[in-house]
This record gives sequence, C-alpha cells and structure tokens, in this order.
Amino acid sequence: MSKKISGLEYPLSKIFSSDFYYEIPRYQRPYAWAIDQASELFDDLIDFYRNEDEDGYFLGSIVLIKEDRKPHAEVIDGQQRLTTLTILLAALAAQMDGAQRKDSIVRYICEPGNEFEGLKPRPRLTLRERDQGFFAQHVQAINIDSLEALDERSLENEAQRNLRSNAMLMQKRLRQQFAGNQDELIKFGQFILQRCFIVAVCTPSQQSAFRVFSVMNSRGLDLQPTDIIKADVIGKIEDEKQGEFSARWEDMEVELGRSGFNDLFSFVRMIYAKDKAKRALLEEFREHVLPKISSPHTRIVEVLELFADSLYVVRNARYVASSNAQNVNNILRWLNRIDNSDWIPPAILFLNSHGNAHEYVLWFFTRLERLAACLHVCAKNVNERIERYAALISVLEKPSSMQNPVSEVELRSDEIAEMLQVLDSEIYHITARRRNYIILRLDSFISDGAATYDHTILTIEHVLPQTVEPESEWANVWPDATERGYWTHRLANLIPLNFRRNAKASNYDFEKKKSAYFGGSKQVSSFVLTTQVLQAKSWSPEHVKSRQAQLLDVLKDKWSL
Repeated sequence: MSKKISGLEYPLSKIFSSDFYYEIPRYQRPYAWAIDQASELFDDLIDFYRNEDEDGYFLGSIVLIKEDRKPHAEVIDGQQRLTTLTILLAALAAQMDGAQRKDSIVRYICEPGNEFEGLKPRPRLTLRERDQGFFAQHVQAINIDSLEALDERSLENEAQRNLRSNAMLMQKRLRQQFAGNQDELIKFGQFILQRCFIVAVCTPSQQSAFRVFSVMNSRGLDLQPTDIIKADVIGKIEDEKQGEFSARWEDMEVELGRSGFNDLFSFVRMIYAKDKAKRALLEEFREHVLPKISSPHTRIVEVLELFADSLYVVRNARYVASSNAQNVNNILRWLNRIDNSDWIPPAILFLNSHGNAHEYVLWFFTRLERLAACLHVCAKNVNERIERYAALISVLEKPSSMQNPVSEVELRSDEIAEMLQVLDSEIYHITARRRNYIILRLDSFISDGAATYDHTILTIEHVLPQTVEPESEWANVWPDATERGYWTHRLANLIPLNFRRNAKASNYDFEKKKSAYFGGSKQVSSFVLTTQVLQAKSWSPEHVKSRQAQLLDVLKDKWSL
C-alpha cells in the first residue's frame, strides 16, 4: 500500500464523481453549518458568477483518508463544505424542468451505478448514521419541498435542523436569483461544476491524515501577510530611518499580539476597500490600502499606528477621557460580546477622527452597539453586515460632530421593526449566542449597568417548564395548552442562571423551583431578571403577559426602539 500524500485540485464535477465516495466517520462532529455560513457561501458563489467570466473559484481544501485508485474516502476535514455543496446541487436539481436535466445533476449527488464498471448505486456522500437517513430522504432524493412542512422542533438534533434550514435557504435563493429561468440555472450549474475547485489532500492512513489536518490548521508562527507587507514598507524607507520604523512596527505587534496585529490589517483593508474580501489579504492590502496612503512609506506606519491604538482601545475597553469614559468602556465590553468583529472597522475609524470629543464618542458608540446588536439579534449574514458597515464607513469619512452627527449609525425603521419582532418571538429557539446576548443585555439595562457578567457558566432556564405534567400545579395555573405553548419560550418566561441545569428541578412547582433551584434559601441571584422571578408570588398567564410587556418596554427604551 502506498504511503504517499497527494494533493490535487479538482473541479466539483470531478469531486462529485465516481472517483470519490465520501463517508463521514462516526467520530466526526455533526453537520454544523447554519444559515449564516450557507448564505455566505451562496452569496460568494453568485457574486463570483456574476462578475468573473473566466476565472475559477477556489473553495478550499479537504483532507481524506483514501488509497490510490480506490474511491472510498473518509473525510477528516471538509464535511461542512461537501455537505453544503451537496445541498446546493440538490436545490439546483429541484429547480430543473424535465427529468433529463434533473437527472444530469442528480448523478453528481448519487452514483447511478454501472454494472460494466462495477459501480453500485449509492450516494456520493454518506453522513453519520444518525443523520444519513434524513439527508438521503429529503436532500439526496431531491425532496426539498417536503422540508417546509416539517416542524424544526420535532427534528432529532441540531444537524438535521441545519440540513433543513440550509436546503430551504438554497431553494429560496435560487428562486430569487433566477426566477425559474432554465438557461440561467444551467449556466450557474455549469459554473458550479466546471469552474469551482477544491484541493483534495489524500493520504492512506489515519495518522498521516490527522497530521496533515493539524499542519493545515496550525496557528504557529509561519510567515504571515503582515510580515511580507512589513518587508515591502520598511524596505522602501531611507536606510537611516529603517531601524526606528521597524521598532515602531514591532511595538504595534507586541501591543496587539500576533493574531490581533493580523486582524488590524484586515480591519484597515475593510476601511479602505469598503467591501468583503474576495482574495488573499496580502493581495487586497496592496491593491486597496497602500496606493491610497500618500508617500513616503513612513506615512503608512503612522496610519497603522493610529488604527492600532484605536483597535487596542476598542478590543480592551480602554477609552480614556475626562468624562464619559466609564460609560463608553461599558458599551465597548458589550460590543465585544457580539459574535463577529465586523463592527470594529467603523469603530476604530471613528475613534481616529473623534476620540477627543467625549460627548460625541458616547453618542456614537451607544448607537453602534444598538446597530451591532440589531444585526446580531436578527441573524444578518456576513454579507449583509459588511454592506451595512461599509455604508457607515463611507459616511464616517466625511466631516461630522455632535452638532452634526453621522446619521448612518442610526437604525432604519425596517431594522427597528425586524428587531422588535425577534425580541417578541420565541427567543429560546434562536441560537444560544443571540439569545444570551438579548437576555444579558436586558439584565444589564434593568440593573442600570451595575452588574458584571463574567460567569464561566451561563444557562437559560424556563420558569414555566417546557413539559407540564397533567397532575401538577402548573397544569392548574396554566390549563390551556395552546396558551402554554405560546409563552413557554418567550422572553418573560426565561431567566439566566450561573450554574448548569438540573433536569429534575426544571419541572418543580413554582415555589419549590424558586427555593430549591433558582435562588436557594437567600432568594437572591446575581442576575436581576432572576431575582425578579424569585420575588414573584405567582407565575400565572396574566403575570407573564404583563412581564413580557414590561421587559419589551425596557429594551425599547434603552435601545431607543
């Protein structure tokens, strides 16, 4: 058996061919890409398809345990992309008119079989045993329309919910982009299969496959794009000044850390390009940033220093001023809880220009946190976020002041309406990071900023339990099952705890639940929301309805909705 490690670039028509039969080992994590990642992939593909006539689109690499000339391949790295691409092909097949066109795409999803070549009919990708039946029934069998009728809460696990939501997303986005135009759908399919490429790294042993995977994902001190840019910049400064500016460059890297310093270049690229990165950082920095900073090259270092100082402030909540500093730093700590860093470029651009205008700084960051929270809570994908922040950056480059503040940081009426709709929905069912942000931010608003949130454990518990036993006190207080279903997962019925759930205690009657689970004998909690529940005398439908209105009013007031 050959021990050779090979890495070759293939178009997707080859990746999804009889040369490969992919199997996800049972030790791999489940399918985890949510709508955000799937939407980003689709948007990137559409953008490249619309704007690039000839170039190929690189989809990254996959690592496989695979012997030469044998199609079977265990997927060590690449499950998420292979699964999502299969979903996209299935959605494309579902859009095709006529059995022949549909079958032409289906053969990339399932091997039709050929007894003269010794090929048996089978799916080209097999997921973990727990999810493969669902994947085969709805996606690989091109039954995507059947997914809409399924209640996602009835599905067995998160992987199946992701498969459902991403398949429906791909179907919807194809309809939006092509409106059933068969010629355009075929052209897009040709682009996907012929001009999109993956590098398949194959090795015959598990040991070497994991070694390759580890090296490819290493965060060691390999040469970074910033090192090459440094050579470009410092090398063009006069010899007698190179030592000084090289030391200043290294001071920035020490202050931010190597990872943070690399992030700085991505943020600066965004400020100058005002668009999502489409190519390598080095290439885009050279194209969008360096030509726009006037010579000499000492000026480039000076510009980077300004942004590095601002980045240190926003990342570490270290704003210093004679007034408003504590309030600004509190807001920065909340911004750093957002699950993305797309807000940072406008933040550091604003600080560079207005860092000494204390009143204006507080005004701006109060609204930036609200904007970032809105995009986070409403689950806007990376492309939607980048577009929104790019518009803000463009306006920030123009003169503004407290007397004439930048209006682009304000929420639009449609954004406010969407945010309010999410806040008044079953927020327990949104992603944990979004749900936790809402609940902790609400708790901070009620405490007037006095509370701190550095708990290593955070769980969200239902007061009215999800399952109500017929003979329990809950069934007497909440006899209407429909009413229980409506309120169970809404904001008013959820509280934060700083310890792990007790499954048995979650079904206790209200008084016992308070004393034995939520607050103990002292009947207090580090969370204001939880203390409010501990002080409640009952938990009736009327109380929960009133509490929901009160909590929404707090969010409306503090976020100016």
